[in-house]
Amino acid sequence: MVYSNFQIFIVELIGTFILVIFATGSIVYDVQIGGPYGIWFAAVAPFIALIIGVYSFGKISLAHFNPAVTIGYYITGHISKIQILWYFAAEIIGAILGSLFVMMFIGRDANLGANAPNYDYSIFLIFPVEVLASALLMAVIFTVVYTKGLKGFSGIVIGGIVGLDIFFLAFISGASMNPARALAPALLSGMLDNLWLYWSAPYVGTIIVAFLFRKKFQNQRKQES
Repeated sequence: MVYSNFQIFIVELIGTFILVIFATGSIVYDVQIGGPYGIWFAAVAPFIALIIGVYSFGKISLAHFNPAVTIGYYITGHISKIQILWYFAAEIIGAILGSLFVMMFIGRDANLGANAPNYDYSIFLIFPVEVLASALLMAVIFTVVYTKGLKGFSGIVIGGIVGLDIFFLAFISGASMNPARALAPALLSGMLDNLWLYWSAPYVGTIIVAFLFRKKFQNQRKQES
């Protein structure tokens, strides 16, 4: 079944909305109650959100929920140039609505869950770590799509790499991997200083991986045609 750009827009908006609520709301809530859960809670929350999103919407939109992932899918030929606009609009609007929800119903602590790098480390480490986190995410997504499609354990695997990236790498770079997820809380809290990092490094990571996988998908489409 072929889905319209409007249908894709709606599910991407909803999926990104859910992801931002879980990813940032978990941080805000944990700070509010004194921080008993810490990093594992911040890692598990988006894992759950992506399981919901992939299994609910993967067959319609491929479950991007992330502008950097969208660019990767464009490079590999999964989506058209005009569809980038639909995806970006949905992801940014969904993220902002998610942060508004967190602000209204959970709280304003921790800058609404905005990502922040650890400047105890050099930017020459922080930037590559954020690139690495995003590249790992894109590589896992493409591996799943290339081998099985968004079926079976795909939601668990994709959610799992996000959770692992956060658990092991967030203490250095913040492990956003997602420009929309980074933008919304930063914009609404006024904490824009680190936004350049999350609107550059994730794209670098996903673009590198997309070019590595591009030929595989081209060959796959030739075999299917």
